[in-house]
Amino acid sequence: MTRLYGIKNCDTVKKARNYLDKLGVDYVFHDYRSEGLSQDQLQIWVNALGWDSLLNKRSTTWRQLPDSIKDNIDQTSAVQVMLDQPTVIKRPVLELNSGVYLGFSARRYDDLFSGQSSLPD
Repeated sequence: MTRLYGIKNCDTVKKARNYLDKLGVDYVFHDYRSEGLSQDQLQIWVNALGWDSLLNKRSTTWRQLPDSIKDNIDQTSAVQVMLDQPTVIKRPVLELNSGVYLGFSARRYDDLFSGQSSLPD
């Protein structure tokens, strides 16, 4: 099953969703702002991508965090921040078969989906 994670009003997520629709890809969208995110799911991403890749230090949410958190960030505290405030996670996150991919690029999506109209679970 192909899953796309993000927040529905993010412009980059909108681009990714529109592109997947254009390719005819069958996917499930999960808005982690409204639907939340489990620690297990986040840990899969951390293991695949690294916590530092997932943490968006340019986001408004990150900038609003207390300096005491930002100055002492490590994997444990980063995971907790991302669970508490999922909008600090870079987006979109795409799960495809056994792979996890961060961000949107038309070229990457073309490579990943190879023009297939639907992917098996």
